[in-house]
Amino acid sequence: MSDSTSGAPSRPSQADLDRYAEQFSQSLTLRLFGAQLSFPEGRKVVVTIPELRPEHRGGAGSASAVNGGILAALFDYAVGCTGALVDPGRRCATVQLSMSFERAVTGDSLRVESEIDSQTVSLLFATARVYDGEGRVCGRCQGVVKLSNLRWPAGDSPAVI
Repeated sequence: MSDSTSGAPSRPSQADLDRYAEQFSQSLTLRLFGAQLSFPEGRKVVVTIPELRPEHRGGAGSASAVNGGILAALFDYAVGCTGALVDPGRRCATVQLSMSFERAVTGDSLRVESEIDSQTVSLLFATARVYDGEGRVCGRCQGVVKLSNLRWPAGDSPAVI
C-alpha cells in the first residue's frame, strides 16, 4: 500500500483497525484472559486487562504479582498484532520474542503497548512494554513478526473464535 501523492506507505484506516480489534477481542483466548485490544491513533497496539483476577496471579512466588506466563502471552498478542498496523487484511505470526521482566506487575490492572521499530517486505521488528496499573514499566519485549501473503478469508475474523 502506498499513498499515491507522496509514495509513502499508507496506513490502514482507524475504522479498519477498530474492526480488527473488535473481532480479535472476541476470540476465546482474549475473553478468557479478560483482555482488550486497541490501536490508539493507528500507530501502536495496546492490550489491556482492566481487572486482574486471581488466575492471572502467582508470579515471583507471590499471590499478588502477575504470572510471567500471562505476561509472555500478552507480549505475544501485542507484538503479533503489529501486523495489523501495516495491513489488517493480511495474516501474520510472531516468530521471535525476547523478554525481560524488570519488576513484578502488581495492582488491579495492566497494559501492554507495542510499536513497529522497523520493517522489511515480510518482517516487522517491534518493541513492547508492560505497565502496571500505576503506569510503571515492569517489563520489555522485542519481537519479530512475519507478514504472510495470505489474506484473512472475506468476512472471517482475524481471530480464532
